[in-house]
Amino acid sequence: MKFQRRRFLQLATGMAVLPPLSRIASAQSYPSRPVRIIVGFSPGGAVDLYARLIGQWLSDRLGQQFVVENRAGAGGNLATEAVTKAVPDGYTLLMCGGNDAVNPALYSNLNFNFIRDIAPVARISHGIGVVVVHPSFAAKTLPELIAHAKANPGGIAVASSGIGSAQHLYLELFKVAAGVDMLHVPYRGGGPAIVDLLGGQVPVMFDNIVTSIEHIRSSRLRALAVTDSKRSEVLPEVATISEFLPGYEASGWAGVGAPRNTPTEIIDRLNREINAGLGDPKIKARITDLGVVPMPMTPVDFGKFIVEYADKWDRVIRAAHIKAE
Repeated sequence: MKFQRRRFLQLATGMAVLPPLSRIASAQSYPSRPVRIIVGFSPGGAVDLYARLIGQWLSDRLGQQFVVENRAGAGGNLATEAVTKAVPDGYTLLMCGGNDAVNPALYSNLNFNFIRDIAPVARISHGIGVVVVHPSFAAKTLPELIAHAKANPGGIAVASSGIGSAQHLYLELFKVAAGVDMLHVPYRGGGPAIVDLLGGQVPVMFDNIVTSIEHIRSSRLRALAVTDSKRSEVLPEVATISEFLPGYEASGWAGVGAPRNTPTEIIDRLNREINAGLGDPKIKARITDLGVVPMPMTPVDFGKFIVEYADKWDRVIRAAHIKAE
C-alpha cells in the first residue's frame, strides 16, 4: 500500500513538471515550421518595411521562413483581431504600432482588447513626425505658421492619412499647445495626402518622417519642425516643436506582438533575436536612414510603454472628441 502511494506521488510530481518542461522543449525547437507576421497595412509602408526587415533577419537566424502577410483595413484592426484569434504558439505574430494603442479610444465596437489580448514581444522603432509645407506656402518657420494660423482661424488646411491617424493626432495636440484653429482634411491613406501636398492642393501636413524624408531632401517639401522631444539625426538643422511650445511631444512606434498566452520562452527567444537584429549594422542603418530610431526593449518594458502611450493619446482623443468613421 505504501509502495503504491509512493509510486502515485512520484507520478504526480512528474506530471506536475511536464508542462514547463514541455514548454521549454517547444521553445528550444521553435520554430519548426514557417511563421506568419501579420501587417495591418498595405505593402510599401513603414510598418510593412519593418516587418520585412525583421522577418528576413529572423528567417536567416532561426532557419524557418517568417512570411509577411498584409491584411489592410479598419486602421489595422482587421490584422490585430486576426492575431488575437490565432493559436498562441508563436507561429502567428503581429507587426503592431501606435495605431493599435489608440484604436480602442477611436472605435467603440472592437471585438478585442489590444493591451489584454496581444502579448508584447519586442519594440522595433521610435518614430518621429515632421511638420512639412509646400514650398509655395507663406510660412518659412514654425512661429510663422503659428502666427499665420492665429491670423486666419480655420483658414489653413492640414492633410492627414485619415481620422484618428498619427498625423491627425499630432495636429490636434499642436492645436491645443499653440492655441490655434486649423482645418483638418482627412484622406483615405497617406499616399493621396502626400500627392495633394506635393501638388499644392493642401499646404500643410504633420507627417511621419519616414514618408516625407526624401521629399524634404529633394526640396519638394519644406520641413518646419519635428514632433519629437529632440532633434532628428537625419534633419539636425530642423527645430523641434517643443523649442517653441515647451512640453509638446508626439511620436510613433512599431513592434512585434503575439496572441495572449504565447509561451514566455518563445516570446523571450523572439525578443533576444529581434533585439540582436536591431543591433546589426545593416538593419540599424536601414532604419536610421528613414529618420527612425531603433528601439530595443524587453517584453516587460515594451508592455509598460504601450500602456503609457495609450493613456496619453486617449486623453487627446477624448478632449478633441475624435471618432473613427
